Amino acid sequence: MADLSSYRFTKTHEWSAADGDGVAVGISEHAQQQLGDVIFVELPTVGTALNAGDKFGTVESVKAASDLYTPVSGKVSAVNAALENNPELVNNDPYGEGWMIRLTDAGDGPDLMDEKAYAELVG
Repeated sequence: MADLSSYRFTKTHEWSAADGDGVAVGISEHAQQQLGDVIFVELPTVGTALNAGDKFGTVESVKAASDLYTPVSGKVSAVNAALENNPELVNNDPYGEGWMIRLTDAGDGPDLMDEKAYAELVG
């Protein structure tokens, strides 16, 4: 399992992780388990400006469709094109190959939780 000590989580089960290239965003292990098999991911275009809490896409599974909300503000610098043909990457590796978008010029989002606080939220 990934080292999640630098990840920050939202109450809506998205995560953000800063690195040298900006901030990656995806959904949590808990979220993908609740959704079941992911069959489609709709993501924004590169260059889209987002504020923390904005809807940035949709994830569809065999069970349901859920909106995705950005945990931090920033400008979309990359989208995970691999998800177009392989949406199951969200299930297989939600904190790695299943990342969804990357933001630059990212600021902190409100009410982000560390790994421990998020684990307490989802029980």
